[in-house]
Amino acid sequence: MDELNDLLGGDFNETQGKYLTFCVSDEEYGMEIAYVTEIIGIQPITDVPDIPSYIKGLINLRGKITPVMDVRLRFNKMPQEYDDRTCIIVVNHLNTSIGLIVDTIRDVLVIDDSQIGDPAAAAAQQNRYIKSIARTDHGNKLLINLEKVLSDH
Repeated sequence: MDELNDLLGGDFNETQGKYLTFCVSDEEYGMEIAYVTEIIGIQPITDVPDIPSYIKGLINLRGKITPVMDVRLRFNKMPQEYDDRTCIIVVNHLNTSIGLIVDTIRDVLVIDDSQIGDPAAAAAQQNRYIKSIARTDHGNKLLINLEKVLSDH
């Protein structure tokens, strides 16, 4: 939580308009910081049989068993070995914790609603996990629809 507070530059409860940005492959994505409970380094993952390939397994997070999903695989990108920059973003959705494995964390950005637009119709049809696109001083960020990432089959 300290790392997250450092990224936020203050109070974790002040989340309005703040997005955690991260990389998967060569793309930069963002998610509303309100979903994020913590960011941890990659750690041992216990395999579970007969689950989708993008669900890598389970981790023990301070005594709590937490499933982890490889976002790279979820987004149909080529698999990549985990390294010292690989992170797990632990999110809380519908009172359930899940870890999202990403290539690297970028930053926390304050994004005004005026900077957010709907994705192009073609892009939206091809990638159901993208909710919108944010145009920032740091380039375009693809804002994910976390609910679909976590629940859509």
